[in-house]
Formats: sequence, C-alpha cells, structure tokens
Amino acid sequence: MRTNQWEARFVNRLNRFVALVDRGNGEHLEVHVPSSGRMEELLVPGAEVMVEPFAIDRGQKTVGRLAKVLHADGVWVSIDSHLPNRLMEKAIRDGRLAEFTGWEDLRPETVYGHSRLDFSLTLNGRRGLIEVKSVTLVEDGIALFPDAPTVRGARHVRELAMAAIKGYLAFLVFVIQRDDAYVFSPHRVRDPDFAEAVQEATVAGVTVLAYDCQVSPVDVELRRLVPIKL
Repeated sequence: MRTNQWEARFVNRLNRFVALVDRGNGEHLEVHVPSSGRMEELLVPGAEVMVEPFAIDRGQKTVGRLAKVLHADGVWVSIDSHLPNRLMEKAIRDGRLAEFTGWEDLRPETVYGHSRLDFSLTLNGRRGLIEVKSVTLVEDGIALFPDAPTVRGARHVRELAMAAIKGYLAFLVFVIQRDDAYVFSPHRVRDPDFAEAVQEATVAGVTVLAYDCQVSPVDVELRRLVPIKL
C-alpha cells in the first residue's frame, strides 16, 4: 500500500503514542506513533524514518503518523499496527491467499465472547474468525511477538481457541512488517502467557499463520508465508 510520506530522523519518544522527529534544519516535529509496542531496537536516536502527513489539519499537535523506520541493518520496517488488517483484507478480497480461497462475507471487527476480533467470514461453507497481530521485532532471523506483555492479546487467542472448539474455523495471523525473517515464534521470554495461549490454541484447532511483507520507504505489500515454530 503506497502513501505520501516525507523523510525525517527519529529524535525520541515522548510517550507511547507521540514521538519527536527532526525534518532537517533543526525543525523538530511531533508525530503520532501508531503502535503501543516498545520497538526499542527500532526507535533509536538518529534512525531514518518516514512520516505519513495527516491529510486534514484537525488542530492536533502531531503533524503526521510515523510509518516506517530504517533498522540499523538496512531493513525498512513498517510500524503501523493498523496496517496489517488492511493488508490482510485486501489480500483476501483479491484472492491472493491460498489459505482463504473460497471466502465469502468478509466482515471486519466481529464481537465474539468477550473480545472484538479482527474479521469474520464464511470459508467453503463454514463460519470463521480471524485475529491479526502486527510483528515488528526480528532477532537473528526469527520474528517474535509480542515485544511487550499483552493481556489483551492472550485473551484474543483464547477466544479463538474456544471458537475452534465450538466448530468455527479460527485463524491467528501474524503479519511481519519487514522482509528479513525466516521463521516466526511467540516471544516466550517477553510474554510466556501469550506463548502458552498460542500453544493451547493450536491444540484446540486454531490455524496459526505468518506472512512477511516487502517494505520500501514508500510502499508495503504482503508477500509470502513464513514458517511457524511454536
């Protein structure tokens, strides 16, 4: 997905959702950080970033959205935690994902149990649920989620497991917003409860998938399946 963006340098993170960037000539601007993840390995002073300006000035202090960061190893990483949902929806509707061939009635934000899951659909005549997670952390070629404990994330996974037990098709999808991972794993060190929830979900019948992305300074495209290691 291509958007209008401008270059800057990361200065520091003022809070979870606001960062300071340097557009050059000493011009420091506040931008929205569209993710609650820590991203400590990405958001380092001086890192090259791409900012997506807000289309309409609504009087907010932030002038745009921090969209991408150039990692120290030269890999562009998309950090917008909302983008994976848009990428998945487009790929399913365009028929690009073999795992979802035969879909009908794709709907976003479906309430199931005590959670709001990302999508519902009918797949080859069966009702299904999809939860999508955004991944930005890669260590030694291993994509890892989460990079900070997520009680909400574990709850979503357990709701999917209950749905699978009740006969739904249930999918847990990790979208790796970079192209340098050869495998995906739940991050047991950062959040052992989430990793345990994923393990339990697979036993219950949840299908766990991971896709990586081709990321450039101006574009992000869902690319291919990445193997899972639980």
